Amino acid sequence: MQDPISFIDLAAQQRRIRDRIDARLARIMDTGAYILGPDVKELEAALSDYAGLAHTLGCASGTDALMLPLMAWQIGPGDAVFVPSFTFAATAEVVALVGASPVFVDVLPDTFNMDPESLDRAILQIRDAGKLTPKAIIAVDLFGQIADYPSIRAIADTYGLKLISDAAQGFGSTLNGEQAGRFADVVATSFYPAKPLGCYGDGGAVQTDDAELDAIMRSLHVHGQGTDRYDNVRIGITGRLDTFQAAVLLEKLPLFDEEIAARQRVAEIYEKGLRDLVITPEIMDGAVSTYAQYTIRIRGGRRAQFMARMRDAGVPTVIYYGKPLHKQTAYLSYPVESGALPVCDALCEEVVSLPMHPYLERDTQQRIIDAARAALDDARAA
Repeated sequence: MQDPISFIDLAAQQRRIRDRIDARLARIMDTGAYILGPDVKELEAALSDYAGLAHTLGCASGTDALMLPLMAWQIGPGDAVFVPSFTFAATAEVVALVGASPVFVDVLPDTFNMDPESLDRAILQIRDAGKLTPKAIIAVDLFGQIADYPSIRAIADTYGLKLISDAAQGFGSTLNGEQAGRFADVVATSFYPAKPLGCYGDGGAVQTDDAELDAIMRSLHVHGQGTDRYDNVRIGITGRLDTFQAAVLLEKLPLFDEEIAARQRVAEIYEKGLRDLVITPEIMDGAVSTYAQYTIRIRGGRRAQFMARMRDAGVPTVIYYGKPLHKQTAYLSYPVESGALPVCDALCEEVVSLPMHPYLERDTQQRIIDAARAALDDARAA
């Protein structure tokens, strides 16, 4: 009987660094520095160096990392923040949580990232309607690929809007050698365990070159405290990164570039093995994806049959995402560019993700490709 296939294999990486992680965790246990211990400051410095940004703030989650700059900029009721609809709920959730209105825009059919033309139309529609004030854009680096930030940055500058990079899936992705921080006012990322750079619980970080913004976010993420912890100068949250998770990330970060390269190799093998049967991921010229997921498109209503046959073959598959945000119950009342987002709608009916991680062995990947080809042939014949 063949070994089961993991959709994401976290254990293989852990075996490489378990001793070092254990040693760091033991030191934290010995010192009792559980909250904002020295590992957090060490990680923040290492992440700043990695991304080439002056300030990094460790956060309790990627959601907090997205929300903190909105809070710091005092974005709230009556304000509009433009977000793609084909993404995880956190991207829009943070906008609603601060009282502002997410405005949903379409994505590109090849990269799955925010469509600059749809964004431009949405901004003009909101501005002309006069009910909301455009304030910010949150672009998502979906499935590991950096968004088209040169185009999005130009639009943000034209209308005087702030730009946040939601790099929860795409931290480390580059365009012509530049990370998202080269273009965005803020980069927010998640360290959820399944992310390319993940910890062993919840965690995140927000990065910027703006010292004043960083100072305000640091206050906000500890209840809005001032120089005295019992003199809170603004309304904040409990958004601190746990010291244990910082310790884990400090041992994972040195492996990160190597693992990104390994993900490229896995993606290339998938591309060669499947491109004649399905629509494989499109990577922009000059871009390097971290391939948080390897997502293909299956047209013709054959996805359900494909996934059933893959399951029968012992290969896990996952749909990211089955329903666009603008059609989910919590977001039905918010504006939608031109009233409909056809690309988002189509993708939700066609996308399916295959196992992807940097430790996917060649023979195991060939099993996945062989199973996928057989499943696609069966689904096409059904």
